[in-house]
Amino acid sequence: MVTTRRIEYPVDGTTMVGHLALPGGTDRRPAVLIAHEGPGLTDHQRERADRLAELGYVAFALDYHGGGRFIEDREEMFARVDELLADPDRMRALAGAGLAVLTAEPRVDSSRLAAIGYCLGGTMALELARGGADLKAVVGFHPSLTATRPEDAADITGKVLVCVGSEDPIIPVEQRLAFEEEMRAAGVDWRMTIHGGALHSFTHPDLDPDPTTRPGIGYHRASAERAWRAMLDLFDEVFPAMV
Repeated sequence: MVTTRRIEYPVDGTTMVGHLALPGGTDRRPAVLIAHEGPGLTDHQRERADRLAELGYVAFALDYHGGGRFIEDREEMFARVDELLADPDRMRALAGAGLAVLTAEPRVDSSRLAAIGYCLGGTMALELARGGADLKAVVGFHPSLTATRPEDAADITGKVLVCVGSEDPIIPVEQRLAFEEEMRAAGVDWRMTIHGGALHSFTHPDLDPDPTTRPGIGYHRASAERAWRAMLDLFDEVFPAMV
């Protein structure tokens, strides 16, 4: 039986509010850190944590805006995204604070950790790995693939998966190719899945495609399900005791 709790924790003078999900039992389990999309932590990421707990993982959905806030204003949200994308050290600090909360949970086996993220959260998970965090797997769902310091990929210790929509205007082919070169140069064990017909944020069920109000953004159920399965396949590979 899954149990959940709200956790407040400080980062750089701000109180963050995350969501922890625990599987049944008392034994130590592999753990997954989850970083939300640009607007903020929503029930979608909380449900992802709960679903992972149902599969036997301890999961923590972090907050990187503060107060569990969801940014409604698009201009404010994009300004916040741009601010973080320009500052990899800050992204690593925000993700690292969430990872510290996760590993402080007694049920967590700290030798078996993964980080996943959506959109900016996926970029944050990648930056956490570039910062040398001891992660066995890193998964980015439609993340920005541009690295401010690509040479830091040499410090990635785990296996990397990124899932990208073929029709995503925010992650063009040139960005994919640059990411490939970054991973190749660093000798990372990596993979990229390109989902045909999928736009940006293709994993989010609340974002129906609307070219008028949200050009280039929209849910694609088949791709979302395939990307989730690809993530679980990677977890089965790096956490063999879970199989």
